[in-house]
This record gives sequence, C-alpha cells and structure tokens, in this order.
Amino acid sequence: MNKSMQSQALIKFYSYAFLLLFVLVFAVFSLLSDQFLDGQNLINIVRQASSIGIMAVGMTFVLLVAGIDLSVGSVMFLGACIAAKLMEHGWPVWSGFAVMLLTGLIIGFVNGYVSTRFRILAFVVTLATLYMGRGLGLMITETKETKLPEQFLKIGYTDFLGIPVPVWIFLVVLVTAHLILKHTPYGRQIYAVGNDPEGAKKAGLPVNRILISVYVICGLFAGIGGIVALTQLGTVAPKFGDQREFVVIAAAVLGGTSLFGGRGNVFPGTVLGAILILTIENGLVILNADPYIYPLVTAGVIFLAVFVDSMRNKQLEKLGRRIIRVEKETKAPAGDHPAR
Repeated sequence: MNKSMQSQALIKFYSYAFLLLFVLVFAVFSLLSDQFLDGQNLINIVRQASSIGIMAVGMTFVLLVAGIDLSVGSVMFLGACIAAKLMEHGWPVWSGFAVMLLTGLIIGFVNGYVSTRFRILAFVVTLATLYMGRGLGLMITETKETKLPEQFLKIGYTDFLGIPVPVWIFLVVLVTAHLILKHTPYGRQIYAVGNDPEGAKKAGLPVNRILISVYVICGLFAGIGGIVALTQLGTVAPKFGDQREFVVIAAAVLGGTSLFGGRGNVFPGTVLGAILILTIENGLVILNADPYIYPLVTAGVIFLAVFVDSMRNKQLEKLGRRIIRVEKETKAPAGDHPAR
C-alpha cells in the first residue's frame, strides 16, 4: 500500500471515528445497565438531545466557513430572560417565542457583521457577546429564577404521533438545514467559502454576505434551541445555557464537521454527535456516577473531537501535497521532448 492509499484510509477512519465511538458508547452502557436500552429512556435521550442538536446544526453552518460562535449559550439565556419577564407582565406565550427568535437573529447579525466588516476574529467578537448576553440576562432577572407559564411544559412533554414535540421541531430544523446545505446554490457557496475564501471571492461570490448570514442562522437556531430547552424545564435559572456553546461545538465536530472549514454535514454527522453527547450524560446518570466527573467526561469528548479533526486535516494536507507533486512529475519539461 503506497502512502497516498494509506492517507486515504486514515482519512476514512477519522471521518467515521465518531460512528465507532457512538456504537462503543451504546454497547458499554447497555452492558452496564439494563435500564439504558429501555424504550422510554431512549426517547428521553433524543428529547434531551433535541435542543443541543438544533443549536449544533446552526453551529455547523458557522464551522463550515471556518468560523466559530461562542455566544449561543448566552443567546439562549438572554432571550429566555426577556421572554420570561414579558410573560410575567401578561404577554402571551407566543410573544415569548418571538422574542427569543428575534434575540438570536439580532445577536447573530451583530456577530457576523462586526467580525466581517471590521475584520475582527469571530472568536473575540462572539466571546464579547457571550459575556454581554449573560450579563444583560442576569441584570434583567436580578439573578433570580423565573418561572414560566404551564403552557411551556405542556409543549415540551406533549407527543404527536408518538413522537415528542421537541423531537418534531428538531426534525424540521434538521431537514431544512440538510436541504439548504446539500441542494441549494447557497449551500454550495457556504462550502466554497469554507474551502477557499479568496478563491470564492475571485469567483464572484458574495463572501461577506455569506459569512454574515451563517452567524444569523446560528443565532436563530440558538433561539429555537432555547425555546425547546425551556419547554422541558419550565423555568429560567441563572445557569440556563451556561457553557452550552462548548457542548454544541463538540457535537458538530464529533459529527465530522471540520474546525478548519469546508467539510461537514448536519445529517447524519451533527445529529449523531449531539445524540452521542447526551447518551454519555444519560448513561452516567443511570449508573449513578459521581456528578463531579461529568465535566471531565465532557472535556474528554471535546478533546477527542478536536484531536480527530486535527489528525484528519493533517492527512488531507499530506494527500493534497502528494497529488500536486504527482501532477508536476507527470508533466515532462519542454527540453526533454525529442527533436523532430
């Protein structure tokens, strides 16, 4: 086996590593607990994964253009705080939903516009909006827990055709995102910008608008994810959405989306990544594991996701250099042609 074939084999292995991990995790928890494979428990895993999954789908759009959004957890929190206060003053439930979506759209636009227009690293911009969003939310609620109307919990725990409503919302978001990325010119433009921004600009693509738009989409999906999470909690606590951004990024990267842009998909990649993380959390709860190890396990998952993505990217770079070298070697110099 030559080096190019070895590189291709390693790339395939790294691309499907998360599937192997997914199967391994299910097998381990199934052996350790009889309750894990219970039908109701599996439904609960998917129900709990729906919020993270929706946000991870939005994060996938950003990662595909080699960006990052650290503010999604704060978007959830700020939108929820504003909505909770409005409903405390008699506003209808649908207005709370609208406010959360609008909050996501506004912060997403700010993230995209500032990072693109002023050429500031998205990491720095979204880190700033992370602190801004959480600070505003704590100021609005005065760091107190705020209860929501009963309608929220009814939505979160209502089934339609035997499937929980949060899962239906997740499926709608997933199908919509998949169709956009795989079957529209806009989706192809996102991949093009992620692979080669300068080349995309020379080809006439509206690179800046595309970069702004993916942050708007990510903010919108963070708002939807916040709504889905609230329908299962029924209350806005000061820790709501805290550090969710890291889990969301890990879910997208575990599903095969590259931190370097241009590679990834929401189905089956991001979906399985989100379910995998919630499966690990659920399994630890069933096993009555020490709660203090939960962050350590999450940290291990994030480290593994980044490591696999880095190794895959290195193999792609090596393979690319070998292809270029072979192409150069196959072109004989002009002076080597025999004289006629």
